[in-house]
Amino acid sequence: MSGTSGLFEIRVEVGNNIYRVFSFFDEGKLIILINGFQKKTNKTPKKEIEKAEKLKKQYFDEKEK
Repeated sequence: MSGTSGLFEIRVEVGNNIYRVFSFFDEGKLIILINGFQKKTNKTPKKEIEKAEKLKKQYFDEKEK
């Protein structure tokens, strides 16, 4: 996704509903899935991107311990 630090968006369609799950790579070998949400507009909500960035940071902070 442009404007993020290594976040990717996985799109899941269930019936008429479309869900997005943010993810990122850990050392290029492991895909970490973080927050998911139902996307109802063309633009990804800034609040969801910020939440994903925060969760990614928490993941790597915990991993360093």
